[in-house]
Amino acid sequence: MNSAVGTIDVDKTLEEVDRIKDKSLRLPIPVGYKILVTLPKIEEKTAGGIIKPNSVVDREETAANIGFVVALGPDAYKDADKFPTGPWCKEGDFIVMRPYSGTRMYIDGEEFRMLNDDSIDGVVADPRGFSRAK
Repeated sequence: MNSAVGTIDVDKTLEEVDRIKDKSLRLPIPVGYKILVTLPKIEEKTAGGIIKPNSVVDREETAANIGFVVALGPDAYKDADKFPTGPWCKEGDFIVMRPYSGTRMYIDGEEFRMLNDDSIDGVVADPRGFSRAK
């Protein structure tokens, strides 16, 4: 079995999102057509129970192609010509994005990315089992 499969910890991610929405964190407010995304938490053990080295977890987080939408800018998806069927995602969605995309920043040790509204590649109902590595 591939040790990279099943690396996203959805429960831990949702707990972390609740924590980051705490007003004590200084999250940037997306402006214009930008979308603020946080990266899902990566499971620290393989499916077989082996603890992954921090370097592996860090690499999986850095190259993540799954994100969690924290906030949308006021102009995101407002261009009817560009988005004739409406928004591609909303706050609270897990999304597929290009690895290393967006403006990357760390706030209180957590990585966030600021993406353009048109750089979302898809929405994922349940990201468990997704992995960029093979």
